[in-house]
Amino acid sequence: MTIPHNGYARNAQMQSEKFAEFLGVFADVAREGSFSGAGRRRGRTPSSIGRQIDTLEEYLDTPLFLRSTRLLTLTDAGEALLIRARQILDSLEDAQQELASMKGAVTGTLRVACFPTFGKRYVMPVMGELARKYPDLRLELDLTERLADPVAERLDLVIRIGDMADSTLIGTRIATQTRILCASPAYLAQMGSPTELADLASHRLIDKLHGADLLGWTDVLGQPARAFSSQPVFACDDFEAMRLAAREGLGIGYLPDWVVGPDVKDGHLLQLFPEWSEQPHACTGIHALRALRQPPARVTVLLDTLRAYIGYPPSWALNVKVSDYEDVLG
Repeated sequence: MTIPHNGYARNAQMQSEKFAEFLGVFADVAREGSFSGAGRRRGRTPSSIGRQIDTLEEYLDTPLFLRSTRLLTLTDAGEALLIRARQILDSLEDAQQELASMKGAVTGTLRVACFPTFGKRYVMPVMGELARKYPDLRLELDLTERLADPVAERLDLVIRIGDMADSTLIGTRIATQTRILCASPAYLAQMGSPTELADLASHRLIDKLHGADLLGWTDVLGQPARAFSSQPVFACDDFEAMRLAAREGLGIGYLPDWVVGPDVKDGHLLQLFPEWSEQPHACTGIHALRALRQPPARVTVLLDTLRAYIGYPPSWALNVKVSDYEDVLG
C-alpha cells in the first residue's frame, strides 16, 4: 500500500506527525473488532475513534473496514495496511524502549499476561506499587489461562506455571509451586479422613471443569478424578472458586500452594498426606517469560518487585526446603 502524495491537499486534518497515532487507532480497532472496544483501550468515545478512521480512509483514499450494524471487518486494503501498521508501530515502540532503557527510565506500557488468580493475588498488588512509584508507567494485565505468546502479542512478560518447554524465550524462575491435597475440618469431620492415598477414590473431589488434567489428579489416583462415577462433586475453571469450594466443605482439593497455602496456615484447610507434596511431580516452577534478552527497565523493576512481594521462600509455602529456592535467590 502506498500513501498518497496529495494526502495533505485532500485532507488537511492529517498531519504527518499524527500519522503514527492514526495508525495506532486503526490497529486497535482491528484488534478489538469495534470502535467501542478501541475507545475503551484509549479512553475515547466510539464516535471519536470512528472520526479518526474516517479521516485515515479519506487520506488513503480507500476503505479500510466493511461496516455493518453488528460487524466490523477489514477490507483487503485494511488487511494490507494492518501488516505495515504493526511493523511501523512495533519499530517505533522498540526505539522508544531502547532509548528509555539506556536512561534506565521506567516508562512506556508494561504488558503482562498470567493466570487470573495469580494475577489478582500477586501481580496486581505489585502493579499498584509500581503505578504509585512511577507515574509515567502504563500497565496492562491480561488475565488468561491460555498460553499467551510474548512475541506475537507484544507482551513484556508472560507468567507461566509448569515445566518449561524448549523455547527461544528468556525464562526467569520467580517461585516454586507445590500442589497439596487439602480439605476443610468440617468435611473431614463429616466424611472421615483418608488414611492412605487409595482412600481418595471414595471421597468427594474438586476438579477442573475443562481442558487437560491440570490439577494432576491422575498423578494421585492413577486416572483422572472424573473417571470415578461419583466425582467430581465440584468442577470449575477458576482456582479461587475451587479454593472456596474446599473451604466450604464440598470435597478434597488438589491445588497449588499459592492458592491454598495461606488457608492451611490459618487452619481453614488441613493438608492431607504432606509426604505426597514432596514428590517431584507435585512441584514445578513459576516462570516469567520474555522475548528480549535485554529487557526495558520496567520489566526488571516488575520482576524484582514481584519476587520481593512473593518472598524467599514464598509466603504461601508449606514444608519449606531452602534448596527449592536456591536458583530464585541466585
